[in-house]
Amino acid sequence: MLRLLLNIIWLVFGGIWLALGYMIAGIICFILIITIPFGIAAFRIAIYALWPFGSTVINRPTSGVPSLIGNVIWLLVAGIWLAIGHLITAVLQAITIIGIPLAIGNVKMIPISLMPLGKQIVPVDRPQYPHAGPLPQYGPPNPQYGAHHYPR
Repeated sequence: MLRLLLNIIWLVFGGIWLALGYMIAGIICFILIITIPFGIAAFRIAIYALWPFGSTVINRPTSGVPSLIGNVIWLLVAGIWLAIGHLITAVLQAITIIGIPLAIGNVKMIPISLMPLGKQIVPVDRPQYPHAGPLPQYGPPNPQYGAHHYPR
């Protein structure tokens, strides 16, 4: 119930214009064609910016060097401006007592606005990578490899 209330207040007092900023960045990235992966990330974060309470951001275990290179490009093109938008919104929200939790939420969104590639937005109830699970067992347990023997 508290998450719902915070999300509604967030939507009215900053979420819409922050999501609009991410959508504009996403549209620009789609127009430039080569930056379509950035556009996909921008739209994913726009949805998160509309309704952030109840979700969290985790690192994707499969991301690597391409995500790092993409994040540097994103930082220079759009990330810094979106982070400034979060910072300005956080300062304005922190002026009121009711807005302090929203300001904290805005500050927590700054890292994903700066480096969105290689991140996954998941519900707070399940804060692990959604495709992670137990590895299959290939053969009987082998004490040399621990409880399970996995092919290398």
